[in-house]
Amino acid sequence: MKVIHIATAFPRSDQDVITPWLVELIRRQREAGVDAQVLTSAYRGLGDQTISGIPVHRFRYAPKRGETLTHDETVPDLIERHPTRLALVPPYLVAGMRAARSLGKKGPDVAHVHWPMPHALFGASMRSGSAGRTALVSSFYAAELNWTRRRLPWLNRFVTWCVRTSDATTAISASTADLVRSRGGDPVVIPFGAALDADDDSAEGSALGRGERLPFSRAAGESIRILFVGRLVERKGVEYLVRAVEQLRRTRPAVLTVVGEGQWETKIRDAVRQCGGEEWVTFAGRVPAAELRALYAGTDVFVLPAVVDSKGDTEGLGVVLLEAMRFGRPVVASAVGGIPDIVEDGRTGWLVPAGDVAELAGALDRVAADPEAARRVAAAGRSMALDRFSWSSILARLSACYDTAINARRRDG
Repeated sequence: MKVIHIATAFPRSDQDVITPWLVELIRRQREAGVDAQVLTSAYRGLGDQTISGIPVHRFRYAPKRGETLTHDETVPDLIERHPTRLALVPPYLVAGMRAARSLGKKGPDVAHVHWPMPHALFGASMRSGSAGRTALVSSFYAAELNWTRRRLPWLNRFVTWCVRTSDATTAISASTADLVRSRGGDPVVIPFGAALDADDDSAEGSALGRGERLPFSRAAGESIRILFVGRLVERKGVEYLVRAVEQLRRTRPAVLTVVGEGQWETKIRDAVRQCGGEEWVTFAGRVPAAELRALYAGTDVFVLPAVVDSKGDTEGLGVVLLEAMRFGRPVVASAVGGIPDIVEDGRTGWLVPAGDVAELAGALDRVAADPEAARRVAAAGRSMALDRFSWSSILARLSACYDTAINARRRDG
């Protein structure tokens, strides 16, 4: 089977850390015998490449210096901060549709469109290039649906077209599936797994068995180690976590490590200064995989304090939670978006209301107060992550979805 994944952006080198879950998905598909490739945009003149063994086709849409619409941050965030970049959207769409049609002539079985708004246009062009033989699978991640629903309602009809023109649709979480159904779709919920594994997909031989420290196995008086990993953007809610840790420190010592980069970092650092947290908050920036593994394995509790941002966007799933769980870490997260698909309160982790500093601080205090309970919940979370979110399960579901789409295309074609 030949599959072309259509995405806004893809790593520009083997060291680039963007969309790691998509790289892992495609890498595993290729290991399973699928001829999986990528169609994405150029970046400052960057051409076709092979990344992690994956053929990457890049389309040019502007002069070299002007190809900055994608890769550095999300397109909506970029345009909001730099409205003149909106002028790049029409040539981006035209060039992408032309490239997709050209690839379609090579006869892919499936065009797998990620972020169908607007990339369903590329999928339809690829299908046209194959004389209607290529099946179109569209995967939704909530961001594009929330963005159009709240900020660009005049595009709602186009989103409905994206759903209805697809031969099959997938959603990253149950909450996203509800949004797709509201547009007339019948999606299959297929999440993505952790890009950074503590070990393989088997239940035996956890990371803890290789000598990593147990959560809360600190000496008396040692600080609780709290970790956040992700892009530093508004919807991650990291400033609320900073304030919650400041409250927690009134009763017990704690330190926070923030891994990631993004345009919201200035506001997070402002919150740190307001809390007097310069000595107990560490901004690690982007870190290599080996260092990230060490951070996961050494933390006491992982937190994803997501909120609904000013564009109406929130966490589509929370793959970093799966990473933390696979390392046997207790997790605390906001009950918002797709996070409840992963975290069942009190069983696989702890949920708190989004943006509620006092509740978040209280949850962290309760978790720290009972290390044995924290370890039991962490073990249940790890077992769930290995079972429901294993790559073997995800690949099987996606393969079945491809078969459904191909059969639907043959009937309609």
